[in-house]
Amino acid sequence: MSQFLKSLIVRKLKGLTYEELQYYSDEYGFSLSERELSDIINYLRNHSIDPFHANGRMQMVQELTRITNAQTAQKAQRLFNELIKSYGVEHLFN
Repeated sequence: MSQFLKSLIVRKLKGLTYEELQYYSDEYGFSLSERELSDIINYLRNHSIDPFHANGRMQMVQELTRITNAQTAQKAQRLFNELIKSYGVEHLFN
């Protein structure tokens, strides 16, 4: 079951649309420019991502910092951790 959930999560990240990311940024209080939204979508679609291991998450946060800024990346990291806990899937993330 955990492999199935991991596959769904990665597929969702890679399949995020510009509109969805814009909605989530508004919903969770992130201010992202059109360029930042586009760059994040391109990054997610064109890079192998592994949000389930600390190194993979660190790479994603570093790239988000490069695309946006450190403050936005830190907010996103905190939100990601909160979502993991709220959905009860901590066991999938090392």
